[in-house]
Amino acid sequence: MALPLLGVALAFLLFELIPRVGLVDEAFFPPASAMIAALVEQIADGSLWQPLGDTLQGWALGLGLALLIGVPLGIAIGSVYLVFMGSRSILEFLRPVPSVALIPLAVLVFGAGLESKVFLAAFAATWPILLQTLYGVRDVDPTAMDTARSFGIGRAQRLWRVTLPSALPYIATGVRISSSVALILAVTAELVLGIDGLGQVINVARQSGAVENMYGLIIATGLLGWGLNGIMTLLERRLLRWHPSVRGATR
Repeated sequence: MALPLLGVALAFLLFELIPRVGLVDEAFFPPASAMIAALVEQIADGSLWQPLGDTLQGWALGLGLALLIGVPLGIAIGSVYLVFMGSRSILEFLRPVPSVALIPLAVLVFGAGLESKVFLAAFAATWPILLQTLYGVRDVDPTAMDTARSFGIGRAQRLWRVTLPSALPYIATGVRISSSVALILAVTAELVLGIDGLGQVINVARQSGAVENMYGLIIATGLLGWGLNGIMTLLERRLLRWHPSVRGATR
């Protein structure tokens, strides 16, 4: 615990000293203390909470939609070998498409509003969940499946009792990765399209010359991402406390 805190303290000291000794212009990069003070002021006067809620709304809807698409689709593709082989070329074509390249399409179809933000976040967040689910299903122990078949357990029960428990660590990892991806795309959509949220107020602060407020909001966005990742990690450990890898990591 001491080392992470020491790292934070050293980073704060570095960003405090760089502008004060004149290495960069304070008009463009204020000291860290001024950034933190601006963030605290925005928290105290309540101006931070509405854009924070708007960003969380886009993140949650995008991640939820990615879950609804990625998990069932990954199970369906991974469970049938012919479907898995037949869909690989399509997945490999769509997966590398940068989500930001779809911004014009999102605006054309949904307009510059919440729907575009959710679409972009969901598109980007679906791939880690889909691929992790798919490969988790493909990685099920064949011996366990053969044992289930020998006991006369049907396909639906094998999916519930064998496949899903085996694939769950993969799915949980995909969800944790997708959580960060969905937040990045939500903020990107707000920055580029002017949709309500932290990205929009960061851009407004930049345009109005409120540099300290801008950096304070950037710090708030980073803290939000850090907090969401911590929550996802905690949920993953709680959900998978029975799994050997998690039991070993918590000792």
